[in-house]
Amino acid sequence: MSWAEWITDDFAVPRELQTERFRLEPLGPQHNERDHAAWTSSIEHVRATPGFADWKWPPAEGMSLADNLSDLRRHADHFAQRVGFTYSVIETPGDDVIGCVYIYPTRDDTAARVHSWVRADRADLDRPLYEAVSAWLATDWPFTAVRYAPRLAD
Repeated sequence: MSWAEWITDDFAVPRELQTERFRLEPLGPQHNERDHAAWTSSIEHVRATPGFADWKWPPAEGMSLADNLSDLRRHADHFAQRVGFTYSVIETPGDDVIGCVYIYPTRDDTAARVHSWVRADRADLDRPLYEAVSAWLATDWPFTAVRYAPRLAD
């Protein structure tokens, strides 16, 4: 089954996931300053998060706020085009960006490839985020296969 077959035109892509401690909403330019502050404060932590060892993100040297905005616009375009889905993780109550979730096809289009991270100062939310997103993918998304680096039990 190809990625295009998984995300058919009639599939309503979820716009939100809400838990008691955080919510997910589509990542976009409106998150720029909060997103930039979140990951730049936690570069080493994000790079050490399961699933990020093979990524070249986040860049060790960081990036400008303007470059981050371009990146957020790219992710928002992917969401609109239904080729990938990136969500900001927002702490609740409040509106601090504390992480991100990426849902994209694998290179061979056989599975959904999922990555997530939280800020270093919210590291305790990494496993709850993983568990909430895993359950959400199983119940609200049409994927038959998901590749999402597991988190070890505490």
